[in-house]
Amino acid sequence: MENGQVTNGHDVEGSSEPKTIHNAIVEIVSDSGEGAQKAGQSFATIGAKSGNGVWTVEIIPAEIKPPARSRAGASGIRIRLGSEQITNMGDTADIVVAFNEQVLYGRIINDALREGTVVLLENKWASDPDEQIRDMYTTAVKDFRARGLIVHELAMHEACLEYTPKPQLGKNMFVLGMLCWIYQLNPDLALREIAAVFAKKSAAVIESNQKLFHGGVKFARENLTYCYTIPTMKTEQDLIVTNGNQAVGLGVMASGMEMVSMYPITPATSATHYLAGVYQKVGGFIHQAEDEIAAIGFAIGASYAGKTACTITSGPGLALKTEFIGLAVMSEVPLVIVDVQRGGPATGLPTKVEQGDLFAALYASPGDAPKVVMAAATIEECFHMIITARKLAEMFRTPVIVLTDANLATGQTAYPRPKATEEWMAPPIDQSPWPEGLAPYEWDKKTGLSRRPIPGQRGGEYVLTGLAHTKLSHVAYDPTVNQMSTEMRSRKIASLAQTLRPPTIHGDDEGDLLLVGWGSTIGSIEEAVDRARADGYKVSSLHLRFIAPMEPGLKKMFERFKRVMTIELNYSDPQGGFSGDPETARRAQLAQHLRAQTLHDVGYWSITPGQPLQPNQICQVIAKTLEEMGLAQRGAEVAHA
Repeated sequence: MENGQVTNGHDVEGSSEPKTIHNAIVEIVSDSGEGAQKAGQSFATIGAKSGNGVWTVEIIPAEIKPPARSRAGASGIRIRLGSEQITNMGDTADIVVAFNEQVLYGRIINDALREGTVVLLENKWASDPDEQIRDMYTTAVKDFRARGLIVHELAMHEACLEYTPKPQLGKNMFVLGMLCWIYQLNPDLALREIAAVFAKKSAAVIESNQKLFHGGVKFARENLTYCYTIPTMKTEQDLIVTNGNQAVGLGVMASGMEMVSMYPITPATSATHYLAGVYQKVGGFIHQAEDEIAAIGFAIGASYAGKTACTITSGPGLALKTEFIGLAVMSEVPLVIVDVQRGGPATGLPTKVEQGDLFAALYASPGDAPKVVMAAATIEECFHMIITARKLAEMFRTPVIVLTDANLATGQTAYPRPKATEEWMAPPIDQSPWPEGLAPYEWDKKTGLSRRPIPGQRGGEYVLTGLAHTKLSHVAYDPTVNQMSTEMRSRKIASLAQTLRPPTIHGDDEGDLLLVGWGSTIGSIEEAVDRARADGYKVSSLHLRFIAPMEPGLKKMFERFKRVMTIELNYSDPQGGFSGDPETARRAQLAQHLRAQTLHDVGYWSITPGQPLQPNQICQVIAKTLEEMGLAQRGAEVAHA
């Protein structure tokens, strides 16, 4: 480890013979529209199909079409390859391919590079007709080298002219060839991937891009000495590669839900884009509503009719759906809501990651509106949680919110191919006669559960209302009735809580420090904990999937550690608050919720950088926390490791 991060063995000077390494972090950055993300996604897929562990993070500017050669407009992708399963984006990059020098500054600003990072930089700007651009380029290259970056100025644009008259439209596949050569990935797999990517285009387009790929291989072989092999993972499992939004779409289909109603919103939209291309093959229907409110209203109507529906959105859309979520709670209509979190509030950071919607999911409703809230931690869980959500929604006649985020939504990784079972699927609509005398809300006094009447069931007719009502669904303002019905809706959530298992602790069951996380931070947290534990420190972590109801046993787990703190991607005030009074400080969202639920003094560390956490950042948090606990020697050693 160096400065708290794992180095992967990349040679600064390069080598003419392939060197075996076990981990590599690569970035491709460009102006928006130059295809860096497509190249990186293809590179990751080729790596995964070659047997490597993979994780990707898309670098997306907030503007749809930012100005060219702007630092804030950097667009691209990070790809992490490994000889084992990869769960997060890692720390700083080993190799960066940059289409211009200004977008590279965008990555420096984000602490994505380190001293010794290899930069493969397009050099056409050195001879640009505009003197100002030439000066900017020359100044930047000097600055990069002064920062310790290993800069190689490469005539990639000029080399691409041999294969296409418009390099800006084909350089991405040229770069794909370069990277496949550097990391010795199978060129036949790459050619098949290119054919798949451009399958909807003409044969001429496919051939042109394959020629560019070959050109990139040739260019790297003749001009670069960096050459590595990454051993493949040892697994006999059949794996697939998807991003989180695709996994959500697959989960919708596997669950048997036949309708998704949505309104386009970044970064959730691609889930419905994916479904739009395949859903009809399994009898599914995508409804694009005129706005977010109409989308959830349509979904509730479909669910009321007997087929539980799903609506997919992001933070601002969740806010607009709030009143209808309350209707689903009051009327006890099953509903699945997927919230792909992004930076906020308002438009905020529409293309960036954040975990800022937890309080909104838990509490944002007028009156008492308990619902189930789950948080996917991995891309694979984005698939399985949707199936679970549909089951819970129907069993408990309630909305179920599944929280994912932009990191999961756009990231790619490999995981075991799901093997469909009949248990996943929604059962047929029950149209048998409704039992005589059974009320539409015949709440069980202990569980709060009741049988669900479906429109069309003879004898099961009732009037659905969002007003306070009796078990017969008659509008009622009687205080006793309102108290009872409110209690029954809460008892359902308590009944679900009794079926949950305690979370699993990553590491020892007791020790000095326990880190608690939720959502997509799991990989970075556990990697940081593993680094600390490898050096002998008593640090563990646990990750929550159920937030409402809360997973059981937490208070007893917390009591076995000297300090408990959450690691989150949302806002919190500095420790102690701005006034110096910790009682007035705004805490991170899960920390606040855990303190209320467990009455334990749960600490917190959170930031809102708009990008995923690096394991090294958490290593530094561990070091600082150990020092604060009076374990100064341990903290110093962790920081130095």
